[in-house]
Amino acid sequence: MKGIPIQSKLPNLQVSIFAVMTRLAEETKAINLSQGFPDFNCNPRLIDLVFHYIKTGRNQYAPMPGILPLREAISRKIAGLYGALYDPQSEITITAGATEALYAAITSVVQSGDEVIIFEPFYDAYPPVVKYSGGVPRFIRLNPPDFRIPWQKVKNIISKKTKLIIINSPHNPTGAILEKEDLEKLAEIVDGTSIFIVSDEVYEHIVFDNKKHLSLAMHPALQRRTFVISSFGKTYHTTGWKVGYCAAPELLSHEFRKIHQFITFAVNTPVQWAYADILNKKELYLQLPKFYQKKRDLFRKAMLASNFDLLPCRGTYFQVADYYKISRESDLEFVKKLATKHGVAAIPLSPFYDEEPEQQLIRFCFAKQDATLIKAGERLCQI
Repeated sequence: MKGIPIQSKLPNLQVSIFAVMTRLAEETKAINLSQGFPDFNCNPRLIDLVFHYIKTGRNQYAPMPGILPLREAISRKIAGLYGALYDPQSEITITAGATEALYAAITSVVQSGDEVIIFEPFYDAYPPVVKYSGGVPRFIRLNPPDFRIPWQKVKNIISKKTKLIIINSPHNPTGAILEKEDLEKLAEIVDGTSIFIVSDEVYEHIVFDNKKHLSLAMHPALQRRTFVISSFGKTYHTTGWKVGYCAAPELLSHEFRKIHQFITFAVNTPVQWAYADILNKKELYLQLPKFYQKKRDLFRKAMLASNFDLLPCRGTYFQVADYYKISRESDLEFVKKLATKHGVAAIPLSPFYDEEPEQQLIRFCFAKQDATLIKAGERLCQI
């Protein structure tokens, strides 16, 4: 019996490049600098806290928005870091990772025919979710080496159909960060409009060279129209636990929760209690920039003798490299060869564009043990 035909909503969508390259890394036994997860464990105290709450019976459904102590802890953290006040009862929602939060936020405001501004290269979840909601992505390209947002182009592309702008800082995959003038330009552009903003800030605690993360929550005019999304996975080296959150004004959070409740309803209960406790240890997230800057600098040093050109990396745990001195083949073919012949897995940048650019850029993840980074650097320097 033949299968029942199905009309795909996204017929051209392929399997995520992250899944493709992680599988290739496993098959080839390559050093995996592709998908963005650490190869070291989280703080032992956090593991002990999860066990504690499992053993003491915190094993049933959590409230749909998340347990209140965790939302209260997040509210205090945001207030302390960014001076922004969010009501933990009505303006903070715990989600099954940041990707679920992105889906709920985009879906809650985008309707058929609405235009959504997306900067490319982009985190690959953005365009499919926009299209699923009937929205129309409008892409604006960020150019190397700095990948700064061209605000005049943003201003020019705004129309009566523009419903949403998706911001990502620190930026995956390029490591670029927003400066104060960027927030001012954005506020000026959306002033007097009904445009919403999704601000993907999952790498908020990984900013280098004495720079500070500038959350859109800091800017009152932006805060009132913005879904601010972050992730415990990036902050506490627990990407596999898939817990994130969204902070947004009450009216936005109300619509957000309508979607959230029918995606996951509730998020892992003992893990929420563990995060609520460990958020009180501010030093764990305040020391993260120094921790990852050492790894960034170590990896860049290990690559000094290579034929790769390393682009600036101001945040995240990703390093973009130009391989034009080595090869002019496509980035996908190059990273496949890199894994199979040289034993290092990376991510090509072309899947993060609507139309493949004429460039030779790939992304390495340096959220790895020092020995892993040194060994990878040795292999890359031999190419």
